[in-house]
Amino acid sequence: MKRIGFLSFGHWTPHPQSATQSASDVLLQSIDLAVAAEELGADGAYYRIHHFARQLASPFPLLAAVGARTSRIEIGTGVIDMRYENPLYMVEDAGAADLISGGRLQLGISRGSPEQVVEGYRHFGHDPRDEESDADMARRHTDRFLTALEGEGFAQPSPRPMFPNPPGLLRLEPHSEGLRDRIWWGAGSRATAEWAGTQGMNLMSSTLLTEDAGLPFHQLQAQQIQLFHDAWAAAGHTREPRTSVSRSIFPLRTAQDHAYFGLERRSADQVGIIDGGRATFGKTYAAEPEELARQLAQDEAIAAADTLLLTVPNQLGVDYCAHVIEGVLEVAGELGWR
Repeated sequence: MKRIGFLSFGHWTPHPQSATQSASDVLLQSIDLAVAAEELGADGAYYRIHHFARQLASPFPLLAAVGARTSRIEIGTGVIDMRYENPLYMVEDAGAADLISGGRLQLGISRGSPEQVVEGYRHFGHDPRDEESDADMARRHTDRFLTALEGEGFAQPSPRPMFPNPPGLLRLEPHSEGLRDRIWWGAGSRATAEWAGTQGMNLMSSTLLTEDAGLPFHQLQAQQIQLFHDAWAAAGHTREPRTSVSRSIFPLRTAQDHAYFGLERRSADQVGIIDGGRATFGKTYAAEPEELARQLAQDEAIAAADTLLLTVPNQLGVDYCAHVIEGVLEVAGELGWR
């Protein structure tokens, strides 16, 4: 059995053929799609975060709103760029969003992807320390974030507080019990997947890996998942970890489906250059439902993961994205994933 959700990049553009022509459009439709996905029986509503772009950028107001409008579906990110984050303020925001949703937050974080602007995190007041890379800074922010999420007191209370304090050192509030176990690391390589396992974070793997080992993408990603599990076990963590993969999957059921994605039936893995290094991009799955089921059954990474996130074309609107999710859920039923 697999959890199946959607992952929206939240694109918007002032073009007459876009269903999301403004930031307001994409925020409100992101909420509506989560409601629709829950009604269809999907398991998750996840959102990609990019700064300085016409995309979703500020996750916690959106996550809180989705949590207030839904009752069952998991809500999360895939992923938040930790180079930009104030870890302690993020603990407060995440705790509030999780409590509003009743403990359904699944928060994906990472070092982040190539940026829209040069060293954008510096505009947010974050500068790497001497001899520290931006990736090192992201991991430092992550360590502070994870430690504060545990809920242990660390701040000396004022001897003359405005309001009475509980005894001992103070922690950040609101604290949401159990949220630390629902943090995921977006790993772009096998090495970072192993690091996530040692840190006790769940693994989130996308349709891009920042390495090329000469293997089909799904096999390389399956190796990543196995290395994560091995590192998790070696670190001695006691709970069962979770793993997710993202895929672009389009069942071709209508003339509209064929018009939008029929040419993607010829899609294949690609190897390219990103941030100056070789990277492997996973293919798009597009086929009639019976053939699609056959292809998905051969994907080793989907088989290895417990959660599948569907990248949805959000600029085509809520109704069409819900139609795509519904089609994939039907195929998942045929495959015995539901």
